[in-house]
Amino acid sequence: MAEATPTFVTSPPATARPGDFAVVRMRDYAGRLIRIGQWLNGDGYSDYEHAFVFVGDGQLVEAQPGGAELRPLSVYDGHATLWSTGRFDLTEEQRTAVVAAARGYIGVPYSVLDYVALASHRLHLPIGPLIKGYVADSRHMICSQLVDQCYQDAGVQLFSDGRWPGYVTPADLARLLGA
Repeated sequence: MAEATPTFVTSPPATARPGDFAVVRMRDYAGRLIRIGQWLNGDGYSDYEHAFVFVGDGQLVEAQPGGAELRPLSVYDGHATLWSTGRFDLTEEQRTAVVAAARGYIGVPYSVLDYVALASHRLHLPIGPLIKGYVADSRHMICSQLVDQCYQDAGVQLFSDGRWPGYVTPADLARLLGA
């Protein structure tokens, strides 16, 4: 796969359709912490620390500490953004299902246990299955997990290794897009 080139956006690419997702390069303190966390998790050094689902009409759904939100795409004006546009052959039904799933997760929070689940999985700690179970039952989701879960809800597997969406990082999504 050819190396992906980030797009600096004020709007999605002209070919973007509802149900596409993107990974974003963050330029703040939280982004630097996520970058370090991804490196510690074995993802290497990735330039992408956040992910969202495009739901159309200039809006996106993304996980935030206070809960997943519907926000304007313009919040990422000027950020390097790598889009899934044109990389997956989704049917209209699948796109509709991805968008419906994303909208259905609005308000779902994430917690520090989401990151503990990632770390315990990476380190093969015996508490991993317990934490995974709690996070899954409580519906906590980080941004990349939200993207993967929306696609799974639509019957689309982004990863062929059968991983739980809670083990998906923004770096994983960026690699999937060729970064």
